[in-house]
Amino acid sequence: MTEVQQGERDPEVEARIAQVAFTADGLAPVIVQQWDTREVLMLAWVDAEALRRTLTSGRATYWSRSRQEYWRKGDTSGHIQVVREARLDCDGDAILLLVDQTGPACHTGTRTCFDTTDLGAVDGSASS
Repeated sequence: MTEVQQGERDPEVEARIAQVAFTADGLAPVIVQQWDTREVLMLAWVDAEALRRTLTSGRATYWSRSRQEYWRKGDTSGHIQVVREARLDCDGDAILLLVDQTGPACHTGTRTCFDTTDLGAVDGSASS
């Protein structure tokens, strides 16, 4: 890969971002998993710029729909996400981000954003 000068966009990164089928709002959902255990940590959103920052910096950056701004995970809390891998799903409309999570992933202080309400789904394996 050739070295890209500061301020220039890497054509290889741009080609990967172009594969994403963003919503009409310009966003794509990101499923975030702990890279070694595959524990699902959170769901977030990115636009093309947040994805570009994530792919080129090694730190997870998202778009906050409520605050309408970029946020790099951990900049204020210290609970950083170091990127290990990023994958696009078969339809190109969802991203899987494998990270090394430091501290809780959820803003509520829990390890994952899925540690709260159990919706009580029937265990389908019991009804064969």
